[in-house]
Amino acid sequence: MFYLRLPVRLRPHFQAELHAARLATARQDLPTAFKHLERAHILGQRWALPHTYTHLLMLRHGWRTGDRREILGQLPRIVFGFFMSLFGRVPTGNTGGANVSPEQPMPLPADLQHLLNDSV
Repeated sequence: MFYLRLPVRLRPHFQAELHAARLATARQDLPTAFKHLERAHILGQRWALPHTYTHLLMLRHGWRTGDRREILGQLPRIVFGFFMSLFGRVPTGNTGGANVSPEQPMPLPADLQHLLNDSV
């Protein structure tokens, strides 16, 4: 599975965010779905496969919503995000959407901070 490189203690949290995004999408609450994808991105961005997977899901979200900026913004993030994760060069807390610079560090949400600080 795509998340196997993710530390075991982060996997249930990453999966829960992806599940919440799917549920929100199913009920057509697309802003909430994207918020969960952003949280999954924060959790997985240090590891190439989960990081890339969240960008693929963000691309699909952009496609579903007809958000051209998101679609175009995710394409380079899919490629470069994979390699940046491999080399450990990701900005902490970045939410991964096209509405933020791919290199911009951001504050970690309080509920994710302790998970990430303990996972390296």
